This record gives sequence, C-alpha cells and structure tokens, in this order.
Amino acid sequence: MAGKVIIILFLCVILYNLGAGLYYMMVDKGTTDRTVKALTRRIALSLGLIFLFMFMTWMGWIQPHDLGR
Repeated sequence: MAGKVIIILFLCVILYNLGAGLYYMMVDKGTTDRTVKALTRRIALSLGLIFLFMFMTWMGWIQPHDLGR
C-alpha cells in the first residue's frame, strides 16, 4: 500500500511541475529560465518514477497487471 501512495505522490508532483512549466511559459514570455527548470524537474521525476517502479516490481512489492493474457 505504501508503494502505491509513493507512486501517486510522484505523479502529483510531476503534474505540478508540468503545470508550473506551462504557467511560467505563459507569464515569463521567455525572459527567465523557470520554464526549463520546471520541465527538467518533471523529466527527472518521471525517470525516477520509472526506475522506482522497476525496482518495486523487481523486489516484489507491487505486481503489474496481466492485461495481455
């Protein structure tokens, strides 16, 4: 259960950074680098989530669905 909560928190922070990047892009009009920083954090968090998911699956803490069978 704790693993699923961590995944949901990661997704919330990723969505926040995506929204922040959009907001900074509209407000700053290219005068600062806040958009790039927000989107870089989003990419880093997304990669971290992928690796966390692979680790949790490898450890057996979570089980992926068998949708293809």
